[in-house]
This record gives sequence, C-alpha cells and structure tokens, in this order.
Amino acid sequence: MTVILLAILAVLLVAIVLMFNRMIRLRNHTRSSWSDVDVALKRRAELVPNLVETVKGYATHEQQTIEQVTKARAESEAAHNVPAQGQAEGELSTALRRLMAVAENYPDLKASNNFLELQKQLATTEDRIAITRQVYNDTVQTYETAREQFPSSLVASLFAFKEVEFFRPDDPSDRDLVAVKTA
Repeated sequence: MTVILLAILAVLLVAIVLMFNRMIRLRNHTRSSWSDVDVALKRRAELVPNLVETVKGYATHEQQTIEQVTKARAESEAAHNVPAQGQAEGELSTALRRLMAVAENYPDLKASNNFLELQKQLATTEDRIAITRQVYNDTVQTYETAREQFPSSLVASLFAFKEVEFFRPDDPSDRDLVAVKTA
C-alpha cells in the first residue's frame, strides 16, 4: 500500500514539474515575442523624425499634422505596458497615415529620393511590425490557454503565473497598416 501511495505521489510530482516547466517555457516565449515587437516599434520610432524632417522641408503649411506625428511618437516611446503601447501605436499609425496623405499633395516631396527611401523603409518596418504582432499574439494565446486549462491552471495559480495582455489597437480603424506607397 505504501509503495502504491509513493508511486502516485511520484507521478503527481513529475506531472507538476512538467506542467511548471511548460508554463515557464511559454512565458519566456511570450516575453521573447514581445521583445521582437518592441524592436520593430523602436525601428519605426527611429524613422519618424527623419520622415518628419523631410516633410517639413516641403510641406511648411502642414504644421499641425507634423506636430501630431511628433506627439504620437513621444507617447509611443513613453508607453510601458502592452495596452498603453497598443493605444500609442494606434495613434502613431493614424498620425503617419495623415502625414503620408499630406505628402500626396506635394509632387516635389513625392519625387525626393530621401522621402522615397524613407517610405520604403517605413513600408518594410510596418510589415515587420505586423508579423511580430501576430507572432506575439499567437504566443500569448498559447500561454493563456495553458494557464487557463485544467490541470495546468492549478499549477499556474499555485506558482502565480500572471495573465498576459494581447497587443491590439483600441480603435478598429487603427488595425490597418500605415498606407505607404513605394516607387
């Protein structure tokens, strides 16, 4: 009888260890995926000042749009959690769409090699952001499913595995990528 009880305890202990290790692996994968999103967002943030300066040189009458882009970029860099980052990135995407629309009104700007290169880099960066966002949200879904399913939910609550937020814009219109045309 004691041997059977010890065998059951050993099986339970092994199951708990395996579930714990799986939760650790999923949590770390989620953190790594967020890091990839963060790198892509920082890349876009680095492109924005160059884009703003280029547009400023041609579109001096568009100060309000330029200020909106600059403000949105600053808010994006100040965001410190996933929901705040989602909102800030939505605002930045909206502001960049407006900036690109302004550029359509200035043929000299549209023909500028510097502007064309920045547009190309921004388009590539927007693609990268979309991909990393998707990967991040997929890893969050896998983690959250494991965290909520029985019996791993017992291990998750026992070891205080926290909920992780999905990365999504607040405004449905912000779900669209910045429209960037390349030559």
